[in-house]
Amino acid sequence: MLSREDFIFTIGYDGPMAVVDGKAKKRYGSLSTRQLAEKGLFRAAYSSAVWSKEPADMDAVVEIYNKLSGSSLTVNSQLDRLFGVFPVQASRSVVL
Repeated sequence: MLSREDFIFTIGYDGPMAVVDGKAKKRYGSLSTRQLAEKGLFRAAYSSAVWSKEPADMDAVVEIYNKLSGSSLTVNSQLDRLFGVFPVQASRSVVL
């Protein structure tokens, strides 16, 4: 299983290997889900919420996204499609 930082900054896959944005991981990897969302890094924030499986994290992402975008999404919206994040079992990662 990938680490939290690798999962939230995955930009694609090469077979069973996750390709990770190393620059973003280094700069933002220590931020919480809420902090990522407050910085406007919604894909990373949503990925963090998916990885943690905590309802409070998901609620925070949706709340901040709606506030900044003027949308009215809910946790039950198709957020996977919106942010392009789907849980994938990758055993290794390569950092670019």
